[in-house]
Amino acid sequence: MDLKIQDTFDKEYLPRHIAIIPDGNRRWAKERGLKAWEGHEAGAKNTEKLIREAKRLGIREITFWGSSIENLVKRPVLESKALLRIYETYFQELLKSGDIHKDEVKIRFIGRWEEQFPASLKKILHECIDATKKYEKHFLNFLLAYSGDDDMKQAIQKIAEKGSNDIQVTDTLIKEHLMTKDLPPVDLLIRTGGEPHLSAGFMMWDIANTQFFFSEQYYPDFNEVSLREALSDYISRGRRFGS
Repeated sequence: MDLKIQDTFDKEYLPRHIAIIPDGNRRWAKERGLKAWEGHEAGAKNTEKLIREAKRLGIREITFWGSSIENLVKRPVLESKALLRIYETYFQELLKSGDIHKDEVKIRFIGRWEEQFPASLKKILHECIDATKKYEKHFLNFLLAYSGDDDMKQAIQKIAEKGSNDIQVTDTLIKEHLMTKDLPPVDLLIRTGGEPHLSAGFMMWDIANTQFFFSEQYYPDFNEVSLREALSDYISRGRRFGS
C-alpha cells in the first residue's frame, strides 16, 4: 500500500502513546566498521530528533526501550560500560534541556535500573525525575534494565504476597502492580532493525490492542520522515478492538 507521508496530522487521529523498540544500533555500526558503542551513541542522538518531532506533531506520550536486563548482563563488558556512559551523557543533557521545562515534559524511568546502574547514573536519573515530577502536558518514558516477562512475574509475585483468599484478580489489580502501572496502553509500537518480532515479552500487558509498525531501517537511520511514515500507516488503519 502506497502511503502519503504527511508533514502534519489531525491530532484527533494520532496515537496517544507510542512505544519504540530501537533495534539495529550494533548492526548499523558494524556495517560502517565502527565499534558497537558508536552505534548506541548514534541511536541516542537519533532519539533526540524523534522526541522533538513527536512533540511537534502532537504526540503526548512516547516510550523508548533503552535496555533489557539481558542487554546489560549478557553483552561484552566494554559495550555495557559504554552504554552506561552514553546514558549518563544523554540524560544529563536532557535534564538541562530548556524544551523539557518549557513544554512541561514529565520524565519517567521504568525497570530495574536502581539495581543495575552505578550510583553516578542513578543520581542523574533521580534528578530528571525530581525536576519534572510536577509536569503533566507531555510524558517521556525510558525502559531501562526492563524486560516484559520479568515485569509480569514481579507483578504476580506482589499479588501473591498479599496472601488473601478473597482477592479477585482483575485487569485493574494486575495493572497497578506492573512497573508500567502509570503508563496508558500503547496505541502504536514501532520496532526498527528489519526483524519483525517482540523481545522478552515487551510490555505484554500494555500492548494487548496495539498496532505494530516494523521498519527495515536500523534505528540510527529511522528519522523524522520514518516516524511520519509510521504515523501515516497507523492512521490509515481502522482499530476495531475485537469488534
